[in-house]
Amino acid sequence: MKKIMNFLLLLAIFNTQAQEFIPLWAKGKLPNSKGLVVKDSINNERVMRVGMPGIHAFFTSNQENKGAAVLIIPGGGYHHLSYNISGFQLAKWFNTMGINAFVLTHRLPISPDLKEREKAPLQDAERAMRIIRKNASNWKLNTNKIGVMGCSAGGHLAASLGTIKDDFAKIGDELDGFSFKPDFMILISPVIDMGKETHKGSLENLLGPNPSAELIKKYSLQFQVSEYTPPTFIAHAFNDKTVSPKNSLLFYDALLANKIPSSLHIFNQGGHAIALRNNPGSANLWTGICEEWLMEINILKN
Repeated sequence: MKKIMNFLLLLAIFNTQAQEFIPLWAKGKLPNSKGLVVKDSINNERVMRVGMPGIHAFFTSNQENKGAAVLIIPGGGYHHLSYNISGFQLAKWFNTMGINAFVLTHRLPISPDLKEREKAPLQDAERAMRIIRKNASNWKLNTNKIGVMGCSAGGHLAASLGTIKDDFAKIGDELDGFSFKPDFMILISPVIDMGKETHKGSLENLLGPNPSAELIKKYSLQFQVSEYTPPTFIAHAFNDKTVSPKNSLLFYDALLANKIPSSLHIFNQGGHAIALRNNPGSANLWTGICEEWLMEINILKN
């Protein structure tokens, strides 16, 4: 009973801001699990443990609905999820544009329940995209207008959805038939490289203390860009001391090499804290530029 009450309390905290919580996996169907009981935990606007991965849905009104959707993946170095500043706040911004938003709460690779730590976040992200596509008709979505956004390590997971083709979410149910490929990507201060330019915490949390060279290359996403990758918007700060802007440059260079229509913006200020509002100097322009870009690629057209 105490476990149930704790989980309901966690959902209550989320649902004061989100409209609906949708679990990703049916009971007993969670893949890549050892079967341990992991309690959901939240502290100081950070999700610290995820026992039940899911999406928090923010729907637009019928009158404003542009038929588009975005899966938002919060940052947190693959150690936690900063669900408010890089999740719920962004979802509300997308709603003002007529875009339906879904904030992902994915399993963290540091969870003791995982058999293969690096696969769990991408498994959950792929499943979330499939759930959105399955419900496209009910939610009045155009299946060619479903994208992904991520900040920091969330940007790494978002970019993984658009570059890594492995189907880690396949469990033999009806959702297997739906695509998890995003139609566009928005990456803010993203972790891309798992090599020289990586964010050390993200690397160790995702791949472990001694990853193989093969694993490092697979999750260094500049090497995974191909014709499969969708149009991408990238924003970073020159003075980001946490995640080097070279991550964004490496990814953009790969996008250019593969002729993927994309937009890169390295702002002079902002550090590793480019947020929805109150950014220093020109970094505060990123939301307006992003909105124009979404119009350019026809996401915001009815």
